[in-house]
Amino acid sequence: MLGKIREWLRILVVLALLWPVLVQCTSNIRHYKFNVMMRNITRVCSTKPTVTVNGKFPGPTIYAREDDTLLIKVVNQVHYNLTVHWHGVKQIRTCWSDGPAYIAQCPIQPGKSYVYNFTVTEQRGTLFWHAHILWLRATVHGAIVILPTLDLPYPFSKPQKEVVIILGEWWKSDVEAVIDEATQSGLPPNISDAHTINGLPGPVSTCLSQERFNFLVEPGKKYLLRIINAALNEELFFKIAGHNLTVVEVDAAYVKPFETETILTAPGQTTNVILSANHKSGRYLMVTSPYMDSPLILVNNKTATATLQYIGTNVSSTTFTVPPHRNATSIARKFMDSLRSLNSKKYPAKVPMKIDHSLLFIISLGLNPCASCYKGFRIVAAINNVTFVMPSVSLLNAHFNNRSGAFTDDFPGFPQYAFDYTGIPPENLRTMEGTKLYRLEYNSSVQLILQDTGLLSPENHPMHLHGFNFFVVGRGKGNFNPKVDPKNFNLVDPVERNTINAPSGGWVAIRFRANNPGVWFLHCHLEVHTTWGLKMAFVVDNGNGPNESLLPPPNDLPKC
Repeated sequence: MLGKIREWLRILVVLALLWPVLVQCTSNIRHYKFNVMMRNITRVCSTKPTVTVNGKFPGPTIYAREDDTLLIKVVNQVHYNLTVHWHGVKQIRTCWSDGPAYIAQCPIQPGKSYVYNFTVTEQRGTLFWHAHILWLRATVHGAIVILPTLDLPYPFSKPQKEVVIILGEWWKSDVEAVIDEATQSGLPPNISDAHTINGLPGPVSTCLSQERFNFLVEPGKKYLLRIINAALNEELFFKIAGHNLTVVEVDAAYVKPFETETILTAPGQTTNVILSANHKSGRYLMVTSPYMDSPLILVNNKTATATLQYIGTNVSSTTFTVPPHRNATSIARKFMDSLRSLNSKKYPAKVPMKIDHSLLFIISLGLNPCASCYKGFRIVAAINNVTFVMPSVSLLNAHFNNRSGAFTDDFPGFPQYAFDYTGIPPENLRTMEGTKLYRLEYNSSVQLILQDTGLLSPENHPMHLHGFNFFVVGRGKGNFNPKVDPKNFNLVDPVERNTINAPSGGWVAIRFRANNPGVWFLHCHLEVHTTWGLKMAFVVDNGNGPNESLLPPPNDLPKC
């Protein structure tokens, strides 16, 4: 008997030693093929030909496990140039696969293809992919689900089922025609005709389709909802009648769980929530509606609806809920203030304490001369009064090959002229234009204050940083005070994100470590503002040795 016990102990010891190897063997290479094609979408608001991936709207969900390598072949079968961005994937040393057109790569031309090759490292949760050129991401988008390694369970009770919920916008017109018309006139583009939940608007008076997404649940079970805001230009509220939601993750980073009736998500952000099916039966309305606390900004105020239905329910009536008012700032602020990093032993919050680069970026709208535009001016947007000019070559390729002329690395770390940013704007609203980057040494730490301004109109700006997660250490109303406000920074458990709202008439402070070489885009995820020039890029130099250096470009990298 004693001999058998010893033998079992030997087996257990061997298994314990081999376990990391066995787990590592579970990671693999996953292949996907994206055929970008035109298709008539009859289930939304019109039957116009629409750019889709594999004929689907939203596009296919990518499933991976942490440490998996993804090989995604994108075949361009439409008449537009195309790129795809894997939003929130850190792309460690693989900036060539990041996707923004003319930043990380030249576009995939019609009839051509490109294989995006990257590994999902130290990430698990919900992200998403989308086109990153023109306004094609209106319909070219889908979910990325990264499961944790087999030895790391969720830090919350495992749900019985997981469901992807993608929130979006829909235009009856061709979105490229919409933005082209706006560019020629110099005025804002037309707002969307409907919001959607998983590609369906629900009953909307201006839409032919009245279909809406129907989610079936079983009483007593828990569901993980992976909620993605894929809208082009609007932050969105989301709620379900008769049910509270427990938030457990944002932007593929775990948070301290908290319960809420309503979540707020900006374009580019993802939110995972636990839904408890705590009723015995019934049908309950699911709604998404816009949030915009600036009275001067027009938004699509239509509410998209879906239903949550308990299996076996035969009643025809639905329990309704009223969405928040579009300027419900108190609800929005309460949600954002509740977000805290999990900061556990397994998932620590590694907030940079010593800062190498302390930056202040003011975000503004302006007016530049345009002879062919309405009243001789066009609306532009800027960071530190620089309206970014898109190059005609890949900035990453120019940086990697030390080619001069494509960009300069003199982007200002502070506004050139200080003024009351959230007060009365200066008389001159003209911006300078250029392709300017800000250079960072490898592994340097960065503190960045994103300050909204009152130029033309204060507005929320969801700012997305490629290649990195960052910690949101503080936010406030009015102008940032460098002597007072840092004393209130949360350096213990700030939420970790890849997209954050620079609040209307206020500021937000983020910190990150520049430990990923390449050229990394920072831009507003309101597509209209990106079009107007509210963008810039960081160039991060190589570190010491091959493990801290950008990999060489792939052989099939598209050419300009």
